[in-house]
Amino acid sequence: MAQQTLEYLSQDQVDLFYRDGYASYIKIPGFLSKDEVDSLLARSKQLLDQFDPESHPLTKFTTSDHDHVGDEYFLESGDKIRYFLEEDAVGADGRLTRDKTKTINKIGHGLHLLDSVFRKVTLENEKLRSVVKDLRFHHDPVALQSMVIFKQPEIGGAVPEHNDSTFLYTSPPTALGFWIPLERCTPSNGALSFLPGSHLTTPIAKRFVRLARGGTGFESVLSPDSSKPDVQEAAKQSLSIGQTVSERNYILEVCEPGECVIGCHGRFSRRSLCITGDLVLIHGSVLHKSERNTSSRTRYAYTFHMIDSPPYAKYDEKNWLQPTQSTPFPKVLDAPLKDTISATAF
Repeated sequence: MAQQTLEYLSQDQVDLFYRDGYASYIKIPGFLSKDEVDSLLARSKQLLDQFDPESHPLTKFTTSDHDHVGDEYFLESGDKIRYFLEEDAVGADGRLTRDKTKTINKIGHGLHLLDSVFRKVTLENEKLRSVVKDLRFHHDPVALQSMVIFKQPEIGGAVPEHNDSTFLYTSPPTALGFWIPLERCTPSNGALSFLPGSHLTTPIAKRFVRLARGGTGFESVLSPDSSKPDVQEAAKQSLSIGQTVSERNYILEVCEPGECVIGCHGRFSRRSLCITGDLVLIHGSVLHKSERNTSSRTRYAYTFHMIDSPPYAKYDEKNWLQPTQSTPFPKVLDAPLKDTISATAF
């Protein structure tokens, strides 16, 4: 890969993200300071305290393949700050099953737009702009969703394997995830794990869309190489989102107090440390997942996504998340980059 002048990342980090078939994600140590992490944590808890169940539609967030949220509260959340409950947060009587602050799955999707604390680390962050320039994954990126994910004790739901481009579809695929652990993560409280090399082998076979009949669901994506047997098989695997594939080897994010150990399973042996406040960049095509939180601890994380903007990529009008005329997706850079790596990397 051609060398370039870098502002923040190392060349090894850039090369790892694009060509290392091992992970297709990179960890950026010390991206947020302790004060910044503490500020995000404090603001997240303030938002939890402000949750009013009496005025809330008790919208739950689910990752089931056939039972997705499809109401207006969800579909119109791109430029708002809204609360989404864990699946087990509401009992048969329609009431919350526990204290309100322990029922929220996530708060999103316009935190980066509307909340000054989250906007500061997302859209007003020179370090982030430098990372985007160094990675050269996009020509002219826009930020389109942000959320705090809480993984509530005992009921924090599992998120089955998926790739982010399925839910934030562009042509060509350009989704890029930014994930920052704000608390200790362990295998028992729902740490992230990744399928090594899946960004190179798993095509985007379906997309999450608004259905004509109302609500949301999945729609197949036709690949120009769909006639190839290897692509057909990879597509079948991609379409099995929601199933547990036990023979796959995942890299597991295991966080100790103040630290995350990016460990591994099976035949993989690489390990590295990830301190709370580090930034993990997640390729939009890499398969990843998290398990149910069976512990007594929360697992707070702040995450947001970027895509490329026209004319470099077309954002699908069927996507569940849509910009509005008054609130378009905000640009990240002052001017587009002249060239990118992603156009020639695969």
